[in-house]
Amino acid sequence: MFWEEKRVLVTGGAGFLGSHLVQKLQAKGCQNIFIPTYDKFDLREKQDIIRMYEEAHPEIAIHLAARVGGIGANRKFPGEFFYDNIIMGIQVMEYARRYGVEKFVSIGTICAYPKFTKVPFREEDLWKGYPEETNAPYGLAKKMLLVQAQAYRKQYGFNAIYLLPVNLYGPGDNFHPEHSHVIPGIIRKCLEAIENKRDEIVLWGTGKPTREFLYVEDCAEAICLATERYNKSDPVNIGSGFEISIKDLAKLIVELTGFKGRVIWDKTKPDGQPRRCLDISKAEKEFGFKAKTDFKEGLKKTIDWYRENYNRLK
Repeated sequence: MFWEEKRVLVTGGAGFLGSHLVQKLQAKGCQNIFIPTYDKFDLREKQDIIRMYEEAHPEIAIHLAARVGGIGANRKFPGEFFYDNIIMGIQVMEYARRYGVEKFVSIGTICAYPKFTKVPFREEDLWKGYPEETNAPYGLAKKMLLVQAQAYRKQYGFNAIYLLPVNLYGPGDNFHPEHSHVIPGIIRKCLEAIENKRDEIVLWGTGKPTREFLYVEDCAEAICLATERYNKSDPVNIGSGFEISIKDLAKLIVELTGFKGRVIWDKTKPDGQPRRCLDISKAEKEFGFKAKTDFKEGLKKTIDWYRENYNRLK
């Protein structure tokens, strides 16, 4: 019953996570969802943000819109990743406050954690060092939204919460050859090598770093639960609690795609953060979230989706 009468704004609602969240909201009975698409609303521009709130009149704002990408994109466009994310977030939250939005849900990033954070990452470790250098501009821009949310709660009584999802994957992910994250990037390389009868693929780094991954539909469910039940200033990790090395991840994707060639590791390229794995106990304690999707099954669904959409995404 929580969602049935709510007017909900979802920035980034046409994107990867956003499209899954919108489907989840609709399944929960939400009938009034406003999705500001980029062709009509440039959320870096104040007038577009004002127009968005005047058209949407939301009671709840869920801010997913972000400039995102893998290590390569972060290294190539650090200024854009910083500016686009911080200017969007700061203004979208400020005008949510001005327009009387009842609850603001800000989606952060695991890239906000210090480079050498003790595993598993606990929310209280967020300020114990500088983020990994290749994605620090992005991570810090997103982390400032936590500062803003806590400051606004203290001064204005503004109900803003901040969630920290781990690396996401699933159907509808970004498979761009230059801007994708690691899972879609490896899937694409394997399937293109099969199609073009190549006997090797080249991946960045050593393969030694570890990562935690969360299936996108599970993340959408976590956001819904937090919006319904969580009303505190402290950030909350959203993850699966499962850690895998990039080398083992590559082996698994090679197996699931049927690629029979070699994997070559280009050690001249950066590894990124050495380890990533979250303490996910707070999300379960505070709003009852626990990831449900088996990792191998989630990968199969992601690969199947890409195969079905391969020609369109070439």
